[in-house]
Amino acid sequence: MPVLVQEAIQYLNLKPEGIYVDGTVGSGGHSLEILSRLPEKSSLICLDRDPDAIRLSHERLSSDHRVQLTRANFADLDKVMRELAIDKIDGILLDLGMSSYQIEKSGRGFSFDGEEPLDMRMNPNHEPTGEHLINNLPVESRQTLLWEYGEERRAGTFARAIVRARDKKPIKTATELAQIIEGATPKSHQPWKRHPATKTFQALRIAINKEMDNLETFLHKIPALMAAGGRLVVISYHSLEDRQVKKAMVHWEKDCICPPDFPVCACDKSPTFRRLFKKGQKPEQAEIHNNPRARSAIMRVAERISS
Repeated sequence: MPVLVQEAIQYLNLKPEGIYVDGTVGSGGHSLEILSRLPEKSSLICLDRDPDAIRLSHERLSSDHRVQLTRANFADLDKVMRELAIDKIDGILLDLGMSSYQIEKSGRGFSFDGEEPLDMRMNPNHEPTGEHLINNLPVESRQTLLWEYGEERRAGTFARAIVRARDKKPIKTATELAQIIEGATPKSHQPWKRHPATKTFQALRIAINKEMDNLETFLHKIPALMAAGGRLVVISYHSLEDRQVKKAMVHWEKDCICPPDFPVCACDKSPTFRRLFKKGQKPEQAEIHNNPRARSAIMRVAERISS
């Protein structure tokens, strides 16, 4: 079920003969809603690096002549645009969360609820797998990974527990890893509001798929790809992504980045975007009730103001 879908379409501000991008099409939930309101002469480019996502979206979207489906990482949007002979786009939506299909049916170990191989790759052609990473990283590197990408307070405890377990036998499934983390969690913290392995799985997934690097690359490129008046809509699900998006949007909005003690501006910077609202927008309680995955979502929107 797509998150913040009505708000996302509202903020994309769809225009006649516009070119729009769903940079994380997944199973096509947001794209279907966009198409229901997209003017006839506009077009929608749908990207995803997951071949299963492209297959599922093709089944749902390919009959619409306004759609162009491409298997690609949103960080490579500039290359896709060159291939399609597109100079500028009028809006892009990124939903940075996992799709329901990936969590429930991909068989790649994204969820700790299923006995699945510890894969965790969004693009199954890329390396490393989760199994390789969890069984080969030194304890210090694993602790750093859990802290930086999972903001896990027990990173050291969990890293050492993983090493003790893997020294006995390789960790091969998502369930095995979840049980190791559960066993290393103090009984005083049970029952949990969420599974104690949640942040560990998040950290591994981010590292394996280079999610923060891809987002940084995208944010660096997007000002040059967006037409004046175009909108960037980003839905994040954890604080690392949201901070990165907010930082970029705040920087784009500034008209001078010189040190405060400079007598005159020497950077010659001018604003390139304006934020539509300063604080991130969260789903209403009714949406969270109907779709619990929406509870951690936060949306930020910026509009290109110069070309």
